[in-house]
Amino acid sequence: MVKSTFKNLPDEKRKRIDQALLVEFSHYSLDNAQVARIVKSAQIARGAFYKYFDDLEDAYGYIYHKAIDDIHLGLRPNGEKFDPDLFYQMTVDFVNRTEDSEYRDLIKFHLSENQMEMHHAPDAQSKRLAHLDARTWSAMVLTHEAINLALFDPAHRDQNLKRYKQSLELLKGE
Repeated sequence: MVKSTFKNLPDEKRKRIDQALLVEFSHYSLDNAQVARIVKSAQIARGAFYKYFDDLEDAYGYIYHKAIDDIHLGLRPNGEKFDPDLFYQMTVDFVNRTEDSEYRDLIKFHLSENQMEMHHAPDAQSKRLAHLDARTWSAMVLTHEAINLALFDPAHRDQNLKRYKQSLELLKGE
C-alpha cells in the first residue's frame, strides 16, 4: 500500500516518480525491475523509495491501478440487468483509451508479463469474484480475452470485437 508520505509529496515530485515508475514497468517485468533505475530517473534517494512504497510490487500496484482508474474512467456494469451492449461498449472504450494513453505499454506489459505475478493467491482472486453470477463471470472472462486480442492483434481487432459482441449476445440468451 502506498504510504502517506508519498501521497503528501508536492505534485511535481510525485509526477516525476509516477513517470519513473511508468517507464520502468512499461519495459521491465516485476522480476527484472530495479529500484536503482527508478530512483535515478525520479531523482530521489533509494531510502525515499522505501518511505513511499513497501517494495517494487507495491510501486507496481500503485502505478498499474492509477493507469486502470484513468483508462476506465468509472465505467462499470450497473449490475441490475445483463446488458451485452454495455459490456461491449465498455470494452471498446477501454481498448481505445488504452491505445491512446500514456499507459498503453504498461497495460500491454501487464497483460503479457506481470498479470500472473500480481495474483500470488488465486484463492483470493476467486473469493473476490465469487459473488458474480455465471453469466457476468463469463462476460468478464470474455471481456479480458477480447481486450488481449484487440491490443495484441490489431490487424484482426474488428473481427475479434465482432465475435466478442456475438458471444455476449449468446450469453444474454433471451
